[in-house]
Amino acid sequence: MKQIKVTNIVKFSVLLMLVAGKKHGYEILKDLELQFGRRMSASHVYPFLQSLRTHGLVGRKNVGKRKEYALTPEGRLFCRQFFRKSAELMKRAIAPTLSSCAHCGCKLFGRGFEKIIRKQKKAFCCRYCAEAYRI
Repeated sequence: MKQIKVTNIVKFSVLLMLVAGKKHGYEILKDLELQFGRRMSASHVYPFLQSLRTHGLVGRKNVGKRKEYALTPEGRLFCRQFFRKSAELMKRAIAPTLSSCAHCGCKLFGRGFEKIIRKQKKAFCCRYCAEAYRI
């Protein structure tokens, strides 16, 4: 895998945006501002985009007055591998907080739908599972 350092959530988010499709640098900045609820500086984005270009993971094309960035085939492969590794880390981080629906057994993140049954609080994925639950 290429020596690209994805050292923060902003870079991670930029990769997610590029996986979704072509983006102008300005579009990336505005999307990040919406996502994080604060103003983003060009220094948060353009050096990372340049690094991706240097390593052949992103191509850049002039479209009007703006530059459009898109993943190359090698960039898509890099993202697939990177997100696969990241998913494993996230899975390990989130696993202790997961519970299961008392009815169907699906995994729940957060509280889900709770119902008291025989003086015990049970977690369900939805009200339908809560209604269908049999002891």
